[in-house]
Amino acid sequence: MAACRFRRSIAAQLSHILELPPENLIKSICAVPVSKKGQEADFQIFVNSVPDASSDDNSRRDIQHEAQNIAKKLKCDGVVSKIGMGDGTVNFTINRELLAKTVLQQVFDDGPQYGLKSELFSDFPPKKIIIEFSSPNIAKKFHVGHLRSTIIGNFVANLKEACGHNVKRINYLGDWGMQFGLLGAGFQRFGSEEKLQSNPLQHLFEVYVQVNKASEKEEDTKKQARDFFRKLEMREEQAVSLWQHFRDVSIEEYIQIYKRLGVCFDEYSGESDYQEKSQEVLKILDTKGLLKKTKEGTGVVLLSENEDQSVVMRSDGTSLYLTRDLAAAIDRMDKYNPDTMIYVTDKSQVPHFQQVFQILRLLGYEWTERCQHLPFGRVQGMKTRKGEVVFLEDVLDEARSMVLERSASVKTTKELDNPLETAENIGLAALIIQDFKGLLSSDYQFSWDRVLQNRGDTGVFLQYTHARLCSLEEMCGTVNQVAHINMAGLQDPPALSLIQHLLRYDEILYQSSQDLQPKHIVNYLLKLSHLTAVAHKKLPVKGSVPELAEARLCLFQAVRTVLGSGMKLLGITPVNKM
Repeated sequence: MAACRFRRSIAAQLSHILELPPENLIKSICAVPVSKKGQEADFQIFVNSVPDASSDDNSRRDIQHEAQNIAKKLKCDGVVSKIGMGDGTVNFTINRELLAKTVLQQVFDDGPQYGLKSELFSDFPPKKIIIEFSSPNIAKKFHVGHLRSTIIGNFVANLKEACGHNVKRINYLGDWGMQFGLLGAGFQRFGSEEKLQSNPLQHLFEVYVQVNKASEKEEDTKKQARDFFRKLEMREEQAVSLWQHFRDVSIEEYIQIYKRLGVCFDEYSGESDYQEKSQEVLKILDTKGLLKKTKEGTGVVLLSENEDQSVVMRSDGTSLYLTRDLAAAIDRMDKYNPDTMIYVTDKSQVPHFQQVFQILRLLGYEWTERCQHLPFGRVQGMKTRKGEVVFLEDVLDEARSMVLERSASVKTTKELDNPLETAENIGLAALIIQDFKGLLSSDYQFSWDRVLQNRGDTGVFLQYTHARLCSLEEMCGTVNQVAHINMAGLQDPPALSLIQHLLRYDEILYQSSQDLQPKHIVNYLLKLSHLTAVAHKKLPVKGSVPELAEARLCLFQAVRTVLGSGMKLLGITPVNKM
């Protein structure tokens, strides 16, 4: 990795002065973020991040004094051409032609793996990771509320796989509970097999609305629902057959939505798989003396000495959602023994998972520490132009439609082989970037106008930049190797800014891999696209002398590689024309 070579060289010098092993210093040496004015230094080390380097009181004056002392003892060499000081930092400037050649050669050698082979990841051997995400309720159209869990879980899975981990993607469906008693009774009364075949989830949605209204007025409807669910729990063939039919048609329709999102799963499981196993969990809780009965007959577990409690059993002895989650966690650990298990849900479920993890600890499962909840905030204001209740399919259709409309009004739009597919990919990029720009735990206000801008910090802008770079290669050709490129042609400020930004990509990937926040990659790619726009304008390829044109083309090709691979990590399919 290019950055690693330079970090090692700097660390080797620092280790002699600070009397520390070079490997202890590697992660303290950071690439300098590119500013609007550009900067001379390529790397810096914060003195207060170095073990034993700063004084005990850690005052600003002492840190500056320490930085000055370190800088004076360091010497320039064939790699480092200049050493300076910043605010509490020692700064290093790399030999300019060596910097350009090393970075570009590394991008060409590693291709889409650029940044992922960094020694920053060397302390993290491959692990088995389970990620549970999306998890819609069957027999309902895919609501837009499940979009965030789906795209966030997909991003985390993509990133973990790219880092070399063995990832299992699980879609844990909401496919059990009293609502299916209501739906089963409703279908027997209001359902149509013909409508179920032609538009399954829409028809089940309509049936559910009808039977719900009926149950509010008629006690008999409620009784029929309880009877149907009792038959389900007793595994009566006719009831189970109808429920299984609902489940199968739901998954078939969801798979079509997932195809549009570019998302796939290794396993579809659901609450129904853990109905019996949840009874086993209740027996274990009882055996260990953790299950207590209330006056009403419900089963609870005391979570703390403050008598905080969690309900795990209804008064009739049946399990709850929480009990089935406990059974699922135990089953997955027994079956797959993952090193990490990540649950991706909205932040309203934080208390739920705190209870799940606490009960697992009380049961004595040490592997609970391997379980992690990744919560996210709510999207506010996501509606179609018609303003109706939003299903995800409607939002995807709307995004595609609006992209097509805007493309038709732009004179520079190119003729496309598949305009619908291109519009779909641009629209999805717009939705994903809007979602990933901030902290996942934050709520955000959705705006179609802001999402679909083709300038500014949007997914449309990323797609435009990628398509523009592809167009440049189509027009001017591609570079096959870096060795013969004259790097003297890449010393202009716009070129250096791009090279310096490419240099720090491994740090960005490392940061996202640690906190699972996509915003680091999103902000990096947006900055890369803005720098590319400046460079494209000031560093023309067409019309330049061949040697200079080839050097610039090499740089733009490296940018396109990194931009494309970063977009794919986020779950975006880059377009080549638009």
